[in-house]
Amino acid sequence: MVESEYRCWEELLPDALGLVFRNLPLQEVLTVVPRVCKSWGRVVAGPYCWQEIDIEEWSQQRQSRPDQLVRMVELLVRRSSGACRRISVSGLPCHPLFSFIGDHARALRTLEIPRSDISDAVVEAVAPGLPNLTFLDVSSCTKIGARALEAFGSHCRSLAALRRVMHPIDVAGRNACGQHDEARAIARTMPGLRHLEVGYMLVTTEAILEVLSRCRGLEFVDLRGCWAVDEALLRERHPGLSVLGPAVDDCFENSYWEECSDDDDDDVYSWELMDDDEYYAVVGSDDDEAVWADGPGLVENLEVRFYGGGFSESYAGFDWPASP
Repeated sequence: MVESEYRCWEELLPDALGLVFRNLPLQEVLTVVPRVCKSWGRVVAGPYCWQEIDIEEWSQQRQSRPDQLVRMVELLVRRSSGACRRISVSGLPCHPLFSFIGDHARALRTLEIPRSDISDAVVEAVAPGLPNLTFLDVSSCTKIGARALEAFGSHCRSLAALRRVMHPIDVAGRNACGQHDEARAIARTMPGLRHLEVGYMLVTTEAILEVLSRCRGLEFVDLRGCWAVDEALLRERHPGLSVLGPAVDDCFENSYWEECSDDDDDDVYSWELMDDDEYYAVVGSDDDEAVWADGPGLVENLEVRFYGGGFSESYAGFDWPASP
């Protein structure tokens, strides 16, 4: 019998398929891949594809539909079966969802939740369950302060990178004392930091010097828009430190707000979330054909909608360039 020169994709190990599928867009992984064959459907329904959950771009388009964002996060975190190492989602809409992540994703090493609706109290409750974090992004989370940062620092002892970048509108009219306290909380509880971004925070030179005196391993600090910081003094006292800012070349023009306007006709796509409950009920059953049976709750509930021509990358974030 002559052995075929082509290998069957469905015979690949689930771990290998998961590595392949993670390079595909989220929409295709959830709606196209499961329809190719039954073994691929089982891989997508298991933890193999969800060790890294990056739905930040998708979540930015669902801010007006927090119920769908909640369902998506819960769906993917459950599928990860506790093996998730990275979660990136914008605008967590409620405290229970953050608590859910803390309860079901204790192996997390990277947590990116900018613009999320979380408070100091909920962070103090959840942070003890995230001891393995090495990278944290809580940019523009306007309801947290020094207490939350201290909780993260006290319980996430391996934290090496913190991103706490604010939008100028977030800090307009706010008391600078609260953000000085945040800098001091970073200094007291995050001595292992090597990378720090605090763009547009209302901090002074003294506060940053205190951070540098405690976080001796810091290699890079993003201070764009921190106008009260003396850059020359920092460079003089810490010549080996890479400093970005306070002066910035970028600016916050009306382009971002125009894209977010209700009257905007720019190209934005969105797609409805499928219900995973019935899918779980049939995967792994003796009747494999049931996986592809038509009915409510399967991929038929996911609808693709296009607005305009394509997706504008500038919509995905603020106007400043990505930090090195």
